[in-house]
Amino acid sequence: MRARTAVLCSVADQGVAALTNILVLVAAARLSTLADFARFSAVYLVFTVLLGVSGAYTGQPLVLKRGAGEETRGACRSAVAFTVLASAVIGALLAAVCVLVPGDTARALLMLGLVLPVVLGQDAVRYAFATLQQPHLALTGDLLRLGCVLGALSVQDYGASPARLIAVWGLSALPALLLSAALLHRATAGSPLRLRPLLRRGHLGQRFTVEFGVGNATGQLSVLGLGAVGNPLLVGALRGATTLFGPLNVLYTSATSFGPPMLGRITDERHRIRATAALAAVLAGIAALWATVLALLPDSAGRQLLGDTWPVAVDLLPATGSQYAAMAVGTCGLLALRMLDPRTTLAIQVVFSLTAVAFLAGGYVVGGVPGAAWGLFLGSLCKAAATWIRVARLRRRTVAPDRTVAVAEDTVGGRA
Repeated sequence: MRARTAVLCSVADQGVAALTNILVLVAAARLSTLADFARFSAVYLVFTVLLGVSGAYTGQPLVLKRGAGEETRGACRSAVAFTVLASAVIGALLAAVCVLVPGDTARALLMLGLVLPVVLGQDAVRYAFATLQQPHLALTGDLLRLGCVLGALSVQDYGASPARLIAVWGLSALPALLLSAALLHRATAGSPLRLRPLLRRGHLGQRFTVEFGVGNATGQLSVLGLGAVGNPLLVGALRGATTLFGPLNVLYTSATSFGPPMLGRITDERHRIRATAALAAVLAGIAALWATVLALLPDSAGRQLLGDTWPVAVDLLPATGSQYAAMAVGTCGLLALRMLDPRTTLAIQVVFSLTAVAFLAGGYVVGGVPGAAWGLFLGSLCKAAATWIRVARLRRRTVAPDRTVAVAEDTVGGRA
């Protein structure tokens, strides 16, 4: 597939996948009371963490592979099989624990455990198609899933419980999983299935999972913690505000998950870093523009999107918009570091993710929910600055030896 077509299909696939997640949250907000949406948001946040862990452990190491030989095809097949098996085990444990816990949130978590292999398996196939340079197949599966989700949620009544909505959302991904699995089997038939390398010590996914844990999951779990000990509506408010910026997650996910194969086509390292920096500027500008568009929405349109959650979400737009602009710069900085040296990002993720949690808690103490949103912005801003400082230092280290070698060659040539 030509580079331009591959990029368009990858971005379109991410767009459809993100649109599906956005519409799920929008539908849940419109079908639920404010309290039920807060419960649904908490459970969906747990799924988001598990989805990120799955992508970090199997998906991101997979897309760093090059070529489409038998080894790569076997790696794709093994990654999908491993994801389905691991998510089945984790989902069964989650469901078993929640059976013993009363409450609507526990019942919703139980349903999440039951549908977890379906939703995570379907996402893993997308990484496999991207690695095989067949993003149009991933797009086909995601279009089917979008249609199934819209059809299933459109027939639900207002006041549906969070557990019912989770079950409907999860099972609606089953047709897409079956279609994607059939397409992947045709593309990887005869390739070896090796699960043991994914469990060996030193697997790159282990490092990426730690990075995700301290980089993304820490912040999301801290929001859950503040909602548990403070104001429970904090989760719904922040989740509602971030839902409005769902289209930007399309671009960010495309950059982190499928950027390396695309940018890897640029052979010169200096030009590759410049292209990544230009991408950061473009994404930050889009984030600012999108925040402006949302701020200008009339109240009636906002309520059509988020229902009862709109009044609390709209007040967070300036902070969340600023956070997403900073996230754009930081995302591309981490992408540049992944291409320079994928083992250099862990320290940044640890330090500045904990810094973001501190800003989140401090902002909540000082200014309530709006203060927490501004704290998330400050954390993202600090991480973005740290990533590009690290990129600049690595570039200087790699350029300096090249210049030394060039000077030495010129000196030897002059003496000769």
